Amino acid sequence: MNMIQALLISTVFSWLMTLALIVAVWALARQVGVLHERIRPVGALSLGKAIQAGEQAPGFNLPSLTGGSVSLGGASLMGQSTLLFFLSESCPVCKTLLPVLKSLAQHERAQLRIVLASDGEPQAHRSFIEAQQLWAFPYLLSREVGLAYQISKLPYGVLIDAQGTVAAHGLINSREHLESLLEAQALGHSSIQSLQATQQAPGDSLYKQVH
Repeated sequence: MNMIQALLISTVFSWLMTLALIVAVWALARQVGVLHERIRPVGALSLGKAIQAGEQAPGFNLPSLTGGSVSLGGASLMGQSTLLFFLSESCPVCKTLLPVLKSLAQHERAQLRIVLASDGEPQAHRSFIEAQQLWAFPYLLSREVGLAYQISKLPYGVLIDAQGTVAAHGLINSREHLESLLEAQALGHSSIQSLQATQQAPGDSLYKQVH
């Protein structure tokens, strides 16, 4: 009987230790998530690019999958800025941002033109356009455009002002990142990080300002 009791106690203790380990791992994962939220960029993260804010945007005149043609670079005849949004039909984050782009296009249509850009097989993108109802957007399918802007990660946005100059650019993972490009342009900076750097007092931590 004592042996059976000892075995039962050992089994229960083993299960309790396993449960405690699971709880500890869950708590650690939660803390890592909280830390990530605290230190993530408050605006679209501007990656090192061959084309910098303040430089002339490369010129292109290309057909759009949704009809007509699209011109990039040079002064806008309509006086609009252009948001060149690089995406992929297989990118989950890109898809979550499409409703934001549609809303932005509707509310800012007088000041902003949104152009979608990607590369790959035309038929796959036509199916993507149909499924996501993107017929209202100019849609470029060009590897050369991506190479010209040195796009290495998606989704990525490049904001070009009405004079054809790159105003701001950055990696976009949320509505806040997208809006930060417009805010940075309005404040005369290439990114929110650039703005924060100019406002940061010596010795201050940039991450402290996020809170």
